This record gives sequence, C-alpha cells and structure tokens, in this order.
Amino acid sequence: MEINLIRKSGKFNFEASNESGFTVGLDAKTAIGGEGKGFRPMEMMLVGLGGCSGIDMVNVLTKQKEHLTDVKINIRATRKEEEIPPIFDVIDIHFDLFGDLNTAKVERALKMTFDKYCSVANILSRSATINFTYTINK
Repeated sequence: MEINLIRKSGKFNFEASNESGFTVGLDAKTAIGGEGKGFRPMEMMLVGLGGCSGIDMVNVLTKQKEHLTDVKINIRATRKEEEIPPIFDVIDIHFDLFGDLNTAKVERALKMTFDKYCSVANILSRSATINFTYTINK
C-alpha cells in the first residue's frame, strides 16, 4: 500500500493519491491558516472508520444471506481538546440500514465488525470509546 501527497496551494492544502489513482483533498482548519479545500486529517480517520466498518458489516450480512438494499452511516466524534495531540475521546457511529433484515443477524454483523474485522476500529478503539447504533428501515 502506498499513498502520495502533493501540496496544491497555500500552506496546508494537499492532494493525496493512492496506487489506483484515486485522489482526495486535505487541508488544515481555518484557525491555523487552512483554506477549506479538503478534509482535515482527523476527519479522514473517521472516513476510514466509516468505510472500513461499512464494508465489513455489508460483507458479513451478505454472507448471512441478508438482503440489505442500502446503508447510510453517520459518525460523530469528540476529541480530548485539552491534550496534545487532541486525540479522539468518543466516537459514535450510527448505521441506517434498509431492507428486510433480521435484527439478530444485524447485531451479530455489527458486533463482528467492531470486535473482529474492522482494522480501523481496532486501531481507534485503543485510545477512544467507539459506540455503534443502528436503525432498520424496511
């Protein structure tokens, strides 16, 4: 795995690219001179958590033969602002699931996702509390 970053403009605006050629913009917060031209690095960590847990949860539900028609993920996090560096304190992630889904299988899929499969959650849970909730929309 390889990621490359190049500075695009200003002091803190970067563009990151992966080996497949996908790109994402990053920038610092405006309070220190960022220009609002991309995700802040800590936001990217939450994007990684949402993507990782979403992929793993969908994979487990698929293996359980559940018919998931759509999913939306919302993540809210707080940071230990009094510490340097201000790492995450609590991360709340909510899954809006759509389809005719078995509640027990959804709970099992999410538990497996956060306890076993999602490597991003595994890393973040070493310093932050991660809470997950879900809603099934039929």
